[in-house]
Amino acid sequence: MDDKIIIKIENIAKTYKIGDIRVKALRGVDLQINEGEFVAIMGPSGSGKSTLMNIIGCLDIPDSGKYFLESIDVSKLNDNQLANIRNMKVGFIFQTFNLLSRLNTFQNVELPTIYTKVKFKNKNQRIFEYIESVGLKGKEKNKPSELSGGERQRVSIARALINNPTIILADEPTGNLDSRTGEEIIAIFQKLNRKGKTIILVTHELDIALHTQRIIYLRDGLIIKEEKIENPTTADEVLLKMPKLEDRISVSK
Repeated sequence: MDDKIIIKIENIAKTYKIGDIRVKALRGVDLQINEGEFVAIMGPSGSGKSTLMNIIGCLDIPDSGKYFLESIDVSKLNDNQLANIRNMKVGFIFQTFNLLSRLNTFQNVELPTIYTKVKFKNKNQRIFEYIESVGLKGKEKNKPSELSGGERQRVSIARALINNPTIILADEPTGNLDSRTGEEIIAIFQKLNRKGKTIILVTHELDIALHTQRIIYLRDGLIIKEEKIENPTTADEVLLKMPKLEDRISVSK
């Protein structure tokens, strides 16, 4: 049985105008991602990876080329249709978490359900279950300021999952975290991927990218190389070899 293509990008180009300067962020990118893949996008600053991520997430539209998400020609959608795609088919996870400081964990996770036309049965129970699934049971009433960086990222993961999106887009999700906490977040991604979730990860860290199944390298707005990872690094195995926080504190004393 052939793999189902969930994302198909054909000759996508995007140019930004900054004052009198025109910056070609993407110069004709072709890309396919199959359902259930865990893919990393890598490249130096200015390579086009954030632009590509924004187009995949329907936050931006290309100047030319075609983008199909689950066979939907995204380039033909209006603003309202794009907003609906973002809310129902894409889950976003950001380096800076993007949580609302005045809301607690439960309320932050609930946010995407407020803006969807789909009505979930037992919505509150669903929210509690997703919070528990990322290891935050008992933290439902905590506001972001009362959580660690790793816990805040877990909240953003639960929020990204709550509407059961087609794909998860993670933009430098471990960038503000220490090594152990970063591995804990990647372990959650790998668990989600084993359950069939399609995940696209933007990172500048090769050791993080090696946890995925395929690495796409961008430079100057073009895909210059793709690398299939035959034996992705297992985050759980890495965590077993890393000292826990209390061990690191005792060693430093």
